[in-house]
Amino acid sequence: MISPPKLIATSVVRGSQKGQSHGGVFIVDFIQQSVNQVIDWNSGDIDFTGRGWDRGLRGIEFTDDAVWIAASDELFCYSPTFELLGSYRNDYLKHCHEICRQDHLLFLTSTGFDSLLVFNLETREFTWGLYLSRNGQQWVGQRFDPRARGGPPFANNYHINMVSVSSQGVFFSGLNTGALLSVDSQMNVQQFCSLPAGCHNAQRFKAGVLFNDTQSDAVRYVDPAGPQIAQKILTYPESALNYAGVDSSKIARQGFARGLCVIDEHVIAVGSSPSTITLYDMSVGKRLQAVNLTMDIRNAIHGLEVWPFS
Repeated sequence: MISPPKLIATSVVRGSQKGQSHGGVFIVDFIQQSVNQVIDWNSGDIDFTGRGWDRGLRGIEFTDDAVWIAASDELFCYSPTFELLGSYRNDYLKHCHEICRQDHLLFLTSTGFDSLLVFNLETREFTWGLYLSRNGQQWVGQRFDPRARGGPPFANNYHINMVSVSSQGVFFSGLNTGALLSVDSQMNVQQFCSLPAGCHNAQRFKAGVLFNDTQSDAVRYVDPAGPQIAQKILTYPESALNYAGVDSSKIARQGFARGLCVIDEHVIAVGSSPSTITLYDMSVGKRLQAVNLTMDIRNAIHGLEVWPFS
């Protein structure tokens, strides 16, 4: 990495109330050590029954002339200057976390329905879904049409929070899957590798798997035939935190690792709370530098990607 690129990040604010910001979208420049907030998310129709359920903006993806950002139950399309171009809903999109594009298809995690959804970027409609369940120890994938009735039940058994798609296939995982899973064109679901409970952003990386081991406050790279590298998430003195102890459920805590993107074959960027983005060189196990957005402990990074526009 000659110099760090600009990054785009989304955030979620746990425990915020009506009329307050629930997060936003930020362009982060590591060279200038600057943060530019381009969207403040303060929607008035947010479900307040859970600590983080509908709050904030989530996964991020790009096409040649647009930025795609997911909220809990809506997909937004913005211009590179963040003019809203369109938004799309579906009855089976709920508590979305991450999204990933492959060609003209956008894959979204529908956490509330234990499903993956696919949005066709050419026709601008949700065209198919995969519902995940288990039969004993066997994972089962069932295809459904998100445009029709009779889809999966609202359940959230596995808390699917990550999908990554490439020429290697479709891979996804959740807090409660205990594994990075893959699905083929026949909807057969297989375990690629095991994962600790409670992890985020699991994805194939080089010869192994990279993920935020959120329960252990670490980011890990595991190569079955090589190194296993773990880096502790950056934390701050308790006296420096704002709103510390406000959440009795302990969900809003520092060191909570979520949001991860690969910059090159050595360097990755990791998000954490209070909203901080840190660069790590995983080839040598070294923290390089960090940018902090806020010391509000309720404010956590969610989506994180390299910013492709000048």
